[in-house]
Amino acid sequence: MKKLNVSIAGGGSTYTPGILIGLIKKKETFPLKKLVLYDNDEERLSKMGEYAKILMREMYPELEVSYTTNPQVAFTDNDFVFCQIRTGGLKMRELDEKVPLKHGVIGQETCGPGGMSYGMRSIKDMIDLVNLVRKYNKDAWFLNYTNPAAIVAIALEREFPNDKRILNICDQPINLQLAYAKMIDVDHNNLKLDYFGLNHFGWVTKVTDITTNEDVTEKVRQQILVNGFAPVDKAQRDPSWLETYNNVKTMVKLDPTYLPNTYLQYYLIPNKVLSKLNPNHTRANEVMNGREHRVFAECEKVIKDNSISNVESIQIELTKKNAHGDMIVEIAESIYNDYEKYYIVIVKNNNIIENFEQDAMVEVLCKLGKSGAVPTKVGKIGTYYKALMQQQYAYETLIVDAYYEESYLKVLQALTLNRTVVDQELAKEILDDLIHMNGKYWPELKWDS
Repeated sequence: MKKLNVSIAGGGSTYTPGILIGLIKKKETFPLKKLVLYDNDEERLSKMGEYAKILMREMYPELEVSYTTNPQVAFTDNDFVFCQIRTGGLKMRELDEKVPLKHGVIGQETCGPGGMSYGMRSIKDMIDLVNLVRKYNKDAWFLNYTNPAAIVAIALEREFPNDKRILNICDQPINLQLAYAKMIDVDHNNLKLDYFGLNHFGWVTKVTDITTNEDVTEKVRQQILVNGFAPVDKAQRDPSWLETYNNVKTMVKLDPTYLPNTYLQYYLIPNKVLSKLNPNHTRANEVMNGREHRVFAECEKVIKDNSISNVESIQIELTKKNAHGDMIVEIAESIYNDYEKYYIVIVKNNNIIENFEQDAMVEVLCKLGKSGAVPTKVGKIGTYYKALMQQQYAYETLIVDAYYEESYLKVLQALTLNRTVVDQELAKEILDDLIHMNGKYWPELKWDS
C-alpha cells in the first residue's frame, strides 16, 4: 500500500492532537510517509510541532514529522491537506460572542452576528490558503474544517467552482451519531443518519441500524424526551455545551417531526438560549481557560520530558472516539481506499433537495470514495423547513456577496434577515460595532444603493 503525505494547515490548533491520535489509529489502512504541520503562528506551531515529533517517535516511528511556516515546504507533494484555521484566534472569537451580547442578541462563534463577523474574516484567508495549496500542489485533497463552514463553503465554491477536491466538513453530525448510539446502546458505526439542511442548520430525518436495517429513530426520540440529550463525552465538555445538548429535548418536545442539529437552538428557541448566556464569560472564555490551557500544558510537559510516557490522557485518547480528529482521518481513509462510507458533508445542491436553490451548499448524507462525495438524494422538503433554510441561505449568500462587493448594505440586509437579529435598526448598531472591532480583518465596506 502506498504511503501518503499529509499536511495540517492550522497545525498549531488545540485540535491537532486529536488528529494526530486519529492518524495513529489508522496507520495500517491510511499509512503515512510524511506529516507536516503548517501555521503562521510560530509560537503555537513550535510547541505543537515538537509535541507531534515526540508523540510520533514513540507511537509511529516510521513517520517523518516536521513543522513549518513555509507553504512550499508544507504543501509540495502532499496527498491530503487537513485545514482548521482560525483567523484572528480566540481573542477575536471572544469579541464575536461578546459584541452581539452587548446589544441583547445571541453571541455565538458560527451563528448570528458573531458567525457573520467570523465569516467575513475567514473568507480571504481561506481563499489565500487554497491558492497557496494549489500553487504547489494541483491534486491534493483539501479537507476543510474551518468555521463558519456554511459561509466558507459558499465562498470556496464561488472562487474555485471546478476544484472537485475541496471538501467542506463539520464534526457536529458525527457528534450526534455518537450520542444517539450511546443512548440506545449500539456501536455508532452501525448507525446511518439521513440528514438535510445547511451547515449548523439541519435535521436528522431517520436513524437506521444498518446491521438489522431497523429504523431506530423513534427509540432515539423517546430517549431524548425521557432522559434528555447529552454528548457522548459529557465529562469532558464545557458547561455551555451541556446546555446546548440539553436544549435538543425542548426542540423535540415542541416539534417531534425530526431530530434537530444542536445549533438550531440559536434560531428556534433564541429567547431561552439568550437568557442563559453570560455577556462577560462566553464559550470563548471556556475554551481559553479550559482546552487551550490544558492542551498546551500537555504539550509543554511532553516536550520537557521528551516523552509521552507520563501523559495518561494520550493512552485514553487512543481507546476512545474523538469526533473531530477521527472524522477527518476516516474521511481521508475512505477516499483513499474507495471505501464509500457514509458521512454527512457539505456539497452543492444540484437537485439533491429538489425544491431548494440549486446552487446552495447543503449538508447531506454522502458516500465518500475515490471520486469524492456522492450525495444521497433528499427529494422535496416541507414548507416549514424550506422557509427556514431559504432565510438562512439568503443570509449566508448575502455575506459572501458583501465580501466580494465590499457592500455595507448587503451585510446590513443579511443581519436583518438572520433570525437572531430581525430588527433593522438593531442590525445597523451591531454591524457598526463589528466593523470597528474587526478593523483590517474585514474588507472596507462601502455604502451602496
